[in-house]
Amino acid sequence: MATAALAVTRRTALVLGGGFAGLEAAIQLRKQGLDVTLVSDRPYLYIYPISIWVPTGESRPEDCRLDLEDLGRRHRFIFLQGVVTRIDANKKLVEVDGQQLTADFLVLAFGGTPLQPKGVEHTISLGGDPSNGERIKQRLDALLGGGSGRIAMGFGGNPKDPSAVRGGPVFELMFNVDHLLRKRGLRDKFELTFFAPMPSPGERMGTKAVEAVQRLFDAKGIHKRFGKKISAFDAQGVHLEDGTLIESDLTVFVPAQDGHAVVKQSELPTNEAGFVRIDERCAVEGLAGVYAVGDIAALQGPAWRAKQGHVAEVMARVAAANIGAACKGASGTESYVPHVGITCLMDMGNGAAYVHRDAEGEKMVPMPVFGHWAKKAWGKYFKLSKQRIVPRLPGM
Repeated sequence: MATAALAVTRRTALVLGGGFAGLEAAIQLRKQGLDVTLVSDRPYLYIYPISIWVPTGESRPEDCRLDLEDLGRRHRFIFLQGVVTRIDANKKLVEVDGQQLTADFLVLAFGGTPLQPKGVEHTISLGGDPSNGERIKQRLDALLGGGSGRIAMGFGGNPKDPSAVRGGPVFELMFNVDHLLRKRGLRDKFELTFFAPMPSPGERMGTKAVEAVQRLFDAKGIHKRFGKKISAFDAQGVHLEDGTLIESDLTVFVPAQDGHAVVKQSELPTNEAGFVRIDERCAVEGLAGVYAVGDIAALQGPAWRAKQGHVAEVMARVAAANIGAACKGASGTESYVPHVGITCLMDMGNGAAYVHRDAEGEKMVPMPVFGHWAKKAWGKYFKLSKQRIVPRLPGM
């Protein structure tokens, strides 16, 4: 009996991806008693929700990082830095920089690949490469030094999977730049424009939130260019399908995500955009012992669903619980679908707004002044709770 018990506790899991979904999956799988190896192409988790302050100089890039090797020691999983080059999901075999790894359970938790519209090299993204925040700061500082300029910010969509959009951080950065310019007494010297191809960007947050954000744009003198597809970017700015040009000295653009190339080259089942098909238990269709969580997965849920960090963490916990049940010979029944919703503390530099939408409805709660510091406090709590310095609060 002791031998059988030992075999159960020494089941292995391989987690691919060191973001919100991957880290949470590794932590929760350890709690289920599995031996866990986490693979990531960089040595740290980058906390994108608080990286919005790097361009304005309110935070440093290192403030947004958590060392994965250190977290591995704290949570007792193995961290391996490397690039995943091939996945054989049928065998639960992965190649990482030429090294072959296998496990009893495979959890896919890395993200997608940004779409590449024409001329995108003339823009800087707020997501993706963590160095982008510092690049925006350098360009913004140069414009501030010159005393005037034109700044355009926006995001794109993926018609093949509308959930793979990342608009929230762009709204936040625009409001933070507006606030910085006002503090410097330079707001009247700068032209700010927000652009997006959809007629009502941010509509996934709900009608109340969209209307409130657009009123804020008007009150702050931020120009809106919505509902026209982007034909190209260049050094002049943003070219739209109707032939008009948004002139810009600094263009910040967050493209929508598409499926990862490694996934597309594998036998993994995917949707049209290349995201992995899963059931409500986060199990990959037709592949026993293989799960997908976070941005790499094709989400189920309402039409307004969106890929967010808190949803990724919920999916990681659901997958771990179902894997734990499988280790005990039971069928896991945990589902992530009831938890699909949108939650955002939209920072504005001098305040924030709490936005929430789920199956029961939508809400937007203004949080003047206090909201900015609440989001700062969340960033500190997130880091300390992952480091096991403070306990994790229920629901967070």
